[in-house]
Amino acid sequence: MTNSIDDLEKAKAILVIGSNTTEGHPIIALRIKRAVMNNDCKLIVAEPRHIKLCYYADQWLQHKPGTDVALINGMMNVILAEGLADEDFIKERTEGFEEFRKVVEEYTPERAAEICGLQTEEIRQAARTFAQAEAAAIVYAMGITQHTSGVDNVLSLANLAMLTGNIGKEGAGVNPLRGQNNVQGACDVGALPNVFTAYQPVTNDEVRAKFAKAWGVESLPAKPGLTLMEMMDAAHEGDVKVLYIMGENPVISDPDTAHLQAALDAVDFLVVQDIFLTETAQYADVVLPAASFAEKDGTFSNTDRGVQRIRRAVEAPGEAKEDSWIIGQLASRLGYEMGDISPAQVMQEIASLSPSYAGISYERLEQECELHWPCPTSDHPGTPILHTEQFTRGKGLFSPVEFKQPAEVTDDEYPLILTTGRLLTHYHTGSMTRRVEALNEIEPRNQAWINPEDAGSIGIQNGEEIGLATRRGAIRLEAKVTDKVRKGVVFVPFHFGESPANALTNTALDPIAKIPELKVAAVRVLTGKSMESMEYTNVRGG
Repeated sequence: MTNSIDDLEKAKAILVIGSNTTEGHPIIALRIKRAVMNNDCKLIVAEPRHIKLCYYADQWLQHKPGTDVALINGMMNVILAEGLADEDFIKERTEGFEEFRKVVEEYTPERAAEICGLQTEEIRQAARTFAQAEAAAIVYAMGITQHTSGVDNVLSLANLAMLTGNIGKEGAGVNPLRGQNNVQGACDVGALPNVFTAYQPVTNDEVRAKFAKAWGVESLPAKPGLTLMEMMDAAHEGDVKVLYIMGENPVISDPDTAHLQAALDAVDFLVVQDIFLTETAQYADVVLPAASFAEKDGTFSNTDRGVQRIRRAVEAPGEAKEDSWIIGQLASRLGYEMGDISPAQVMQEIASLSPSYAGISYERLEQECELHWPCPTSDHPGTPILHTEQFTRGKGLFSPVEFKQPAEVTDDEYPLILTTGRLLTHYHTGSMTRRVEALNEIEPRNQAWINPEDAGSIGIQNGEEIGLATRRGAIRLEAKVTDKVRKGVVFVPFHFGESPANALTNTALDPIAKIPELKVAAVRVLTGKSMESMEYTNVRGG
């Protein structure tokens, strides 16, 4: 996030797009509600489903899944045509505007409305509300990024923020909500295939030399590693022989479950390190029992870049150990002696090698509770708001972005659009929440949310057992007939191993970020005899 979570309450307009905030990030949703109720903030929700945040919204844009670029370009077309752009900000702090303008001028609200399945006036109204606000914030999540156009979607939102001067000030910004706790922190410290800590590229000679010296080795590889989906493809082809999966349950969370299962079966050796025996752990040759968040010390870096201390509340049960202890022991047995490393030592190393973390220490976090990076020195107060004076590259760069269709579109055989997401009751792959009986009583099984018009034309009733099939697999689940999804769209939560939504989803990747298109696939509904001949994807129980 360019702005802090607290700062959302200062916004005068908020665009929530591709985020079911109330159920995916309920504390942040509370901040948005407070902005609406206490700060006269105008709320625009752009989401194919009617989510709970819509009850607080001034406007709900129920656009087709996968049409975000067209929607944002259409809004920006209106802003330019009606003279609502921040000309001073554009002139003083950005570049590339004329090339950007040429593309946006092609996306009249009429054209954008046709692509998105909206009314022209809806796009005009949203554009005016956002552009005329004193301070306007953008909030988005995986509904923006999990597309083959994910990078383009994000660039479009950055364009909108710069066009209206809503970067580098209170109540504004471009604010992505990360998928799990400390995803931001994991990326910050190098859990990506192409960077070391603080996003320092592995291809940079000076950076590699710095880390090699700190770690006491002669050299480090200059070639970036594989992304998650590339790893699984390589495993499937026999090019990756060993996988070490830590705190992740890809059998449930990754697209095309059958392909993923085949990849795990193909490797020579699989290690899974987790707090429970998950569906993925069922494939493991060795399972390393890990401590949960409540059983270890360290830091979490929040989605708004805020670094906080976490403290062990209880001892880990049985043979479960902290992740750092397990990694240290494994490294020693492989010939690199790490000794007994404490979380405080890890934090010291991060700070010593990472300019944006250099001023953060356990001592400061004990006193100040939270520090937002970049925090380059021990007396720096942290940076709750980014880009207040200039962008990292100097001037902000407008990016001309064209709308592209999703990798898979509907046809006669697969006439509906499948999109996936979360429920408030269960968390991610359900490895924790589905072990809580009280939560299972609330949401005991998976459901396919289907619009009443589609249900009527197919001939299914609410609560009926149905099947869903795509070009990759099929699952059985219960139909939930509801007007909270638009006609032509089926929504399925992905928490349930016995009917895994990701058995249906597409492995097609964004060409830059390599993120799979989990939010759009072509699907058909199976009923009656058509269900009998279908082979349903099987996930080993976790």
